[in-house]
Amino acid sequence: QVQLVESGGGLVQPGGSLRLSCAASGGTFTMGWFRQAPGKEREFVAAISWPGGSTYYGDSVKGRFTISRDNAKDTVYLEMNSLKPEDTAVYYCAARWGVVTPTSSQYRYWGRGTPVTVSS
Repeated sequence: QVQLVESGGGLVQPGGSLRLSCAASGGTFTMGWFRQAPGKEREFVAAISWPGGSTYYGDSVKGRFTISRDNAKDTVYLEMNSLKPEDTAVYYCAARWGVVTPTSSQYRYWGRGTPVTVSS
């Protein structure tokens, strides 16, 4: 059974940093992070292949966010730096078999999300 559990969200000031974690059990997946702000559509943030040779980022987070994985711990991370108020959203971890893709409908498994609020 596949389970994805996100953690690490919270309140942070603009310019600050936060690291999200996703514990992913049940397979050797390509992993993605997506986010959804109130009243907006779900947005692709980043993805990483299995076992980790390829990464892909959304334009709005390039140069600020880094996705990585520790396969021994079945965990994927999203390191978020230089956070902006517009990064405020619920962040979701997702998993799929196959190549890295930014298309949310191609991810089969989803976590419940962890909220991130960037505010002073």
